[in-house]
Amino acid sequence: MTDAAADAPDEPGSDRVLILDFGSQVTQLIARRLRENGVYCEIWPYNADPDRIRAFAASAFILSGGPASVPEGDSPRAPDLVFEAGVPVLGICYGQMAMCAQLGGEVEQSDHREFGRAFVDVAEPCALFRGVWAPGAREQVWMSHGDRVTRLPPGFRAVATSEGAPYAAFADDKRRFYGLMFHPEVMHTPHGAQLLRNFTHEVAGCRGDWTMGGFRETQIARIREQVGSGRVICGLSGGVDSSVAAVLIHEAIGDQLTCIFVDHGLLRAGEAAEVVKTFRDRFNIRLVHRDASRLFLDALDGVTDPEEKRKTIGRLFVEVFEEEATKLGGADFLAQGTLYPDVIESVSFTGGPSVTIKSHHNVGGLPERMRMRLVEPLRELFKDEVRALGRELDIPESIVGRHPFPGPGLAIRIPGAITREKLDLLRRADTIFLEEIRAAGLYDAIWQAFAVLLPVRTVGVMGDGRTYDMACALRAVTSTDGMTADVYPFDMAFLTRVSNRIVNEVRGINRVTYDVTSKPPGTIEWE
Repeated sequence: MTDAAADAPDEPGSDRVLILDFGSQVTQLIARRLRENGVYCEIWPYNADPDRIRAFAASAFILSGGPASVPEGDSPRAPDLVFEAGVPVLGICYGQMAMCAQLGGEVEQSDHREFGRAFVDVAEPCALFRGVWAPGAREQVWMSHGDRVTRLPPGFRAVATSEGAPYAAFADDKRRFYGLMFHPEVMHTPHGAQLLRNFTHEVAGCRGDWTMGGFRETQIARIREQVGSGRVICGLSGGVDSSVAAVLIHEAIGDQLTCIFVDHGLLRAGEAAEVVKTFRDRFNIRLVHRDASRLFLDALDGVTDPEEKRKTIGRLFVEVFEEEATKLGGADFLAQGTLYPDVIESVSFTGGPSVTIKSHHNVGGLPERMRMRLVEPLRELFKDEVRALGRELDIPESIVGRHPFPGPGLAIRIPGAITREKLDLLRRADTIFLEEIRAAGLYDAIWQAFAVLLPVRTVGVMGDGRTYDMACALRAVTSTDGMTADVYPFDMAFLTRVSNRIVNEVRGINRVTYDVTSKPPGTIEWE
């Protein structure tokens, strides 16, 4: 990520908070809570360039939790400028202890570690607690620490305690520095969002006026300034991210944008036609529709390994996209629907996971020889914020509210070899499942739902005859970010109704199962 791309947006009328990340698994939740309260914020690694941190001109800083131990000599610290900037600072868990150590207090490894649900006793009034917690109250929180503060820095006072932490919360009211041993950002701290709101609104004086309408106008101005008179191409899949990016860019620069929709033949029933109709007819966006289904399906013939499927689809997508871009005479910019979680992961000081579970669903990786600069108007948004922006742009709910759909499409929902006949069976079963979910009013309560065609045949009986047909599995999960997922608890009457429809209406499937595996240990997709 270039420095220019990483610089904070010029958000007129909006305050902004900088979250410095020490590697916590839930740092993103801090940003989510702040943005829910109308406060623009970004997450940067704790060791970001100090000049960039100064240039951000934060209204306040938040120091996240992290896996390190403060008493260890080489454990990370916040930049000194954070405490010299004259703005409020909130340290959370590791961030609290780093603050303590850097300002003259002491932190030691604790014999009484606290992980999970705990309770704090509110000892004194505090600006963070105003209107939320009263002295003498015992409040539930979520802890995750093996160290604890044993001596406060000069100027601080204890405002809450717990069994394992004598300084579960402390405050320096004059400098507006606060520390919490617990995690207010997680749902298991019931009043945590209110505590964070007190920090941003009451302590830091943030107005909470960051809105999606304001973001839209700011981004349109930024796109026009970046692109100028240049030409932009956008790979359009019909999913939420690329659709919102395309409509926003089109609103900014009109016919300077051309979208390329590569139909790899692995979409669900009617999706290709819907994409073409929506973007050509409704939004009047220049759209190149390349039906490359024969090319993709021929290349996938006999391929059974999931990773090879992904790599084959990704390689062909790049080749086809490049062909179509060349026909257009090239372009100056490439538009992508990159989201903020991808940006955060790419700049993490700890790096990404060391083991590849499976290649990312989104095909891409366009070759450097295309020599195009990136336009990424969604790179500061989370998924739910992208949906909100889509509604602001009047994109149909059928696209904005659509469940996530993998780039390789139905290829990873057919374990084993892919054939046109199997794709046809899966499309029909999947359509029935989603029809019944919508009819029951459950679509928006489910993160993702789909059918999987299993590589097995089973014996069945229909009428007086024996069948030996394929089986399919149904999958539906609830989630907030796709990182973890729980099975959606359909009642048996619903599952029976779906099963009856599939077996009766899809000739070639005679058995239906329901996948009840959570993530972890399973993944949401089957491949």
